[in-house]
Amino acid sequence: MSAALFEHSPWVEERADAAPSSGDRHADLMAVLHAATPEEQLALIRAHPELAGKAAIDRTLTDASAAEQASAGLDRLTAEEFAAFHALNAAYRARFDFPFIICVRLTDKAGILAAMEARLANDRDTEIATALAQIGEIVRLRLKDLGLEAAV
Repeated sequence: MSAALFEHSPWVEERADAAPSSGDRHADLMAVLHAATPEEQLALIRAHPELAGKAAIDRTLTDASAAEQASAGLDRLTAEEFAAFHALNAAYRARFDFPFIICVRLTDKAGILAAMEARLANDRDTEIATALAQIGEIVRLRLKDLGLEAAV
């Protein structure tokens, strides 16, 4: 198709392409995601980079992730902000065993930090569901960028 919609997880698009289309690409992709096994869903979540994490520093983010993180100012953090992101990423990964996921294009640095702090109180099942919903928002915006989805 084009640039990957799902981080390092082409199987989602491949399965959607192999199934009959409903005419709504986003709905078709999300149906594949929700029909996936819990192990596949976790693998997809774990394929995402930590926000303002190592991949951002060593420039191994996908182009889409790099642009999205930059849109929220995550490429221009103060030392204090970087320390806060690092601490929250570590706490989140220790609690849930996957990276924190949020559609950064719909918020800013302060909103992301507040969400990270608040979501640490969730249980694991809630966080998996929230991560999948946030991935859906990321994909919706990526489809829009490609001209494949109606305006937000």
